[in-house]
Amino acid sequence: MTSSVRNFENQSQIKSRHFSVKLNSRFFGMVLMAIVLVFAFAEPHFNDVSPSSQSLLSTLQPPSSEVLLGYDHLGRSMSARLSAALRLSLTIAFATLMTTAFIGVTLGVVASWRGGWIDRLIVLLADSVMAIPALLIVLIAGLILPNQPLAFWAGLSLTLWIEVFRLTRATVRAQLAAPAVEASKLLGFGRLYIFRTHLWPELAPVLTTTFALTFAAVVMGIAALGFVSVGVRAPTPELGSMMVKLLPYWREAPWALIQPVVATLLTLLALTLIAGRAGP
Repeated sequence: MTSSVRNFENQSQIKSRHFSVKLNSRFFGMVLMAIVLVFAFAEPHFNDVSPSSQSLLSTLQPPSSEVLLGYDHLGRSMSARLSAALRLSLTIAFATLMTTAFIGVTLGVVASWRGGWIDRLIVLLADSVMAIPALLIVLIAGLILPNQPLAFWAGLSLTLWIEVFRLTRATVRAQLAAPAVEASKLLGFGRLYIFRTHLWPELAPVLTTTFALTFAAVVMGIAALGFVSVGVRAPTPELGSMMVKLLPYWREAPWALIQPVVATLLTLLALTLIAGRAGP
């Protein structure tokens, strides 16, 4: 009896410690994300220098008390370009997340609720899109749409909604068979009430993690495309293209190369911690 009580207490302590670490990780991730957002969107209010303006006399000038992040190889302000690059990536990621969330949740709920040929048709559509490489879809969108950020939004939205759809469909389908939902149907409650009361509370925790990881995937995808020179065209600042352009000067100005790398890593780390994957 005593050993059973001790085992129960040990398990309770482990669960409590696990929950505490998860909360601390998410809080730290939110703090990191807040720092990134403040720098990205508040920097233009304190620094009126254009990201494209050049001063060749300031080429590769290191950080100082007057210029906190220094200048790049063309004499452009690193702080102005870094904040502009972050604003671009975060804005595209937010727009993509909103689109994928709307499409994925809507189609997932419709497929699981209606079932039958509608469910099979939407699943077939998701499988067909999944069979096409995501990079190919983004490149095709870039050829069709004249604006590169708009092409990123369209191409990434067309590929990333599938995971949200599958999670929504599986979660909603399981909850529709629950006794509470059946009771609500028998009592005559509408679908909106059932979704708000029974389905969304079960769906929200699952989607919160997925949304944070989707946001991180978009930021990483934009940087990766810029790194292989198929991203946003110059002179628009973008994290991946900044790394490529500064790579030849890593000996003369390592501090310049490391700035977009650190900005990307901090953003991805913050989103990963918010997603709740950093706990033991």
